[in-house]
Amino acid sequence: MLKAISVNKKWVIFAGIFIVLILAWFIFSFTDSGESAHNEHSYVIHMVTGEFKTETEDGEEIEAYRWDPGTIFVPEGEQVQLRIYGVNGDEHPFMIEGTDIKGTVKKGEETVLNLRFNKEGVYRLICLTHPDIQSNGPMIGYIVVD
Repeated sequence: MLKAISVNKKWVIFAGIFIVLILAWFIFSFTDSGESAHNEHSYVIHMVTGEFKTETEDGEEIEAYRWDPGTIFVPEGEQVQLRIYGVNGDEHPFMIEGTDIKGTVKKGEETVLNLRFNKEGVYRLICLTHPDIQSNGPMIGYIVVD
């Protein structure tokens, strides 16, 4: 003999809603929405130290150091993390013109700067070892704040 089971329609709706809520919680709790990367530093910019070397026709070796990328763009008033990795040159002491920010980038190490520019303009990132052509520069990067 076959017995029929009777289920109240309200219980079916309740069970369906419960299952949907559990699935939604499971999906949202185990996926990375990327918000954790944005809560303290809205922008993370990576930069490296680089070097160009060549030889002139008369055999003289010339070289020039640079920041790469040479120009970065950051929004005014936003928190920015600038991460500079030392690739070429033993060390590059630097300053950001128009600010009190100073530091040193060493070969094989990463220097991390937490920045916020509250005024539009162009700020120069100047290596104090290579500020001009006579010292294998100019090693100057440009931070454009808009």
